[in-house]
Amino acid sequence: MAFPRNQKLNLLRLTVLLIVALAGIKFIFRDSVSLDLHKHISKDNDFWGKAGEEKEEAKPDSQAQELSAVKIMGPKEETKKQLSKDFSTTEMEMRLVHLDLKGAAPKVSYLEQVFPLLSKLGANGILVEYEDMFPFKGELETLKSPYAYSEDDVERIQQLAALNKLEVVPLVQTFGHVEFILKHDKYRYLREVERFPNSLNPHVPDTLSLLKSVLSQVMDKHRHSAWIHIGADEVFHLGEGMDSKNWISRNNGDVGKMYLNHIKEVVNFLVSQYKGLQVLMWDDMLRKISVGAIQESGIPKHASPVLWFYAPDFDTEQLGKFISKYADSGFKSVWFASAFKGTTGPAQAWTPLNYHLKNHLSWLKVIQAMSKFPLIKFQGIALTGWQRYDHYSVLCELLPVGIPSLAMCLQTLVNGGFTEATKKKILDMLGFQNIQLEKSTCDGNGAFPGSEVYRMVEQINSQLKESIAKVLEEESAIKGWFSPYHRKHQFGNPRNLENFGSKVLKVHEDWENFLQNFRSQLESIYFPDTVEEWMEENVNPDMDRLREFVRDYREIIRLNAKPKTL
Repeated sequence: MAFPRNQKLNLLRLTVLLIVALAGIKFIFRDSVSLDLHKHISKDNDFWGKAGEEKEEAKPDSQAQELSAVKIMGPKEETKKQLSKDFSTTEMEMRLVHLDLKGAAPKVSYLEQVFPLLSKLGANGILVEYEDMFPFKGELETLKSPYAYSEDDVERIQQLAALNKLEVVPLVQTFGHVEFILKHDKYRYLREVERFPNSLNPHVPDTLSLLKSVLSQVMDKHRHSAWIHIGADEVFHLGEGMDSKNWISRNNGDVGKMYLNHIKEVVNFLVSQYKGLQVLMWDDMLRKISVGAIQESGIPKHASPVLWFYAPDFDTEQLGKFISKYADSGFKSVWFASAFKGTTGPAQAWTPLNYHLKNHLSWLKVIQAMSKFPLIKFQGIALTGWQRYDHYSVLCELLPVGIPSLAMCLQTLVNGGFTEATKKKILDMLGFQNIQLEKSTCDGNGAFPGSEVYRMVEQINSQLKESIAKVLEEESAIKGWFSPYHRKHQFGNPRNLENFGSKVLKVHEDWENFLQNFRSQLESIYFPDTVEEWMEENVNPDMDRLREFVRDYREIIRLNAKPKTL
């Protein structure tokens, strides 16, 4: 049946209106999504530098989003490089987990397993101290470790962080602790004191040029980072070099002002090149510098001090004085730094739980008392997990060994204390039955990434040396019939050797089988250099003693009681 002409026109008008309405809805929805993805959050971090605001795009935080869709792409080169997000007005307190990569850098496949756990435990960021694990290129390629991450690895780390709602904050040392640079002959001339590779000479023009190159390469691979940490702690021997002595003499200056001048140059470079970037920096060098000198430097406009104390019961009164000083100096925000591992001895293999828990309970008191300092805002805390005391020291506790401590520390901060309810959450998340604080052990096998390594390191730490000493030193037959003299001159009576031989061989076989499995577990997480170093430092000193004993035993027992060699 045909419609009358007026009805056809009305139907046509209605159809057009519906199309226009649908297009409008789609346009509005698109704009609202765009605003959500590109809205600017602002955050005032003060530390040495000049004033400037940060603006960065919000990272996608959907767990369901494909990694390919989260690909970290930097903007085109501009005079000022726009960052992804600006945090200057956010009320969110940051909890960064420190990844110290100057030792035992995990494979990215392990980080893929760990990042979801960090997020679940209450972290919302990672502080990545690359050192020689960054894929430096061009003139800086000398700085790379043979096992350095590739550019794809660095991008992948950021993808994984984004999927797990973790902000990525790169840490680049720019004054002290630059052994990974100054150990190379190519850069030896930039040392403050020629003998020591710790600190840069701030008076050589090439120093700043080098740092600009290093910082640019790192930041150009971290365009979505709102912060950068420039280290600048423990600038050992500063002022002892001849150039520094001459500067102090000519300028009627002091080491503090000389220090501030260098940091100001670094900060000014960063904030001029990366719009909205906020700078973090360890505070220890600032503690003895006057308020006036800090104000005059202009650094508080762009940077924030990170107060670090790692002891269980530090002086909170003294800490309050530092916070007041930084507020008076013009800093508008302050960060803190605790430790979940790596601060109880340069060769520490097992993490003391109660020590680090008490450190975080102390920090919690400081955080809860920040209302006493209305002129300065608490921005966040970095839970440091040092892997070496410096670039030349041995390894501290491996990351899987420190995860129970990290879980306790993070959950204590999140829940405002370490209660029975908090403890139960931690046990459930880690797959343990109980935590023995004073003994620094956990009951049960554990069910977290690296829990096998955790358990096996515990066995090595508590049993290896003791079991070998027991079988080799407490057996009287060994002392009487297989002394160092017997072994040196290769003689012995098989009748007597067999009295202890089976026991020694069994201990040797059991440990070799155990260590073969342990090595496989380590290799699934770490690169070969870490595996070899850890075994050399923590296993071989005891196992080599046992291996040499077994080798001599087998050689001598085959001689069937021959006379001793001369």
